[in-house]
Amino acid sequence: MQHLVFVYGTLRQGESNHHLMARSELLGTHETPPEYALYDLGAYPAVVPGHQTIRGEVYLIDNDTLSELDILEDVPVEYRREQIATPFGLAWIYLYQNANNLEMLIDSGDWSQKV
Repeated sequence: MQHLVFVYGTLRQGESNHHLMARSELLGTHETPPEYALYDLGAYPAVVPGHQTIRGEVYLIDNDTLSELDILEDVPVEYRREQIATPFGLAWIYLYQNANNLEMLIDSGDWSQKV
């Protein structure tokens, strides 16, 4: 089975965990509606409900890749998966579950442009 996933952090092109997307097809970029907030946790970002547009990439992935991403994202402990609408269809997004740890908002909504 194939799935769509919206990635906004270390899974994006040029980022530290992009190698996990090796069997995947990049469909394109996407900006979410202003319904989220992007935070910097140091080595990786966190997205929670908010009022910000988040920029990322949408990939077509297989079951094995989805399982690997769930392990990386520590589903259902640290993150949970929800579906969002994209121009390519419904895609999974990983949402952070511990909003108490969030301090550094990334105003741009783009992890790759956080500096």
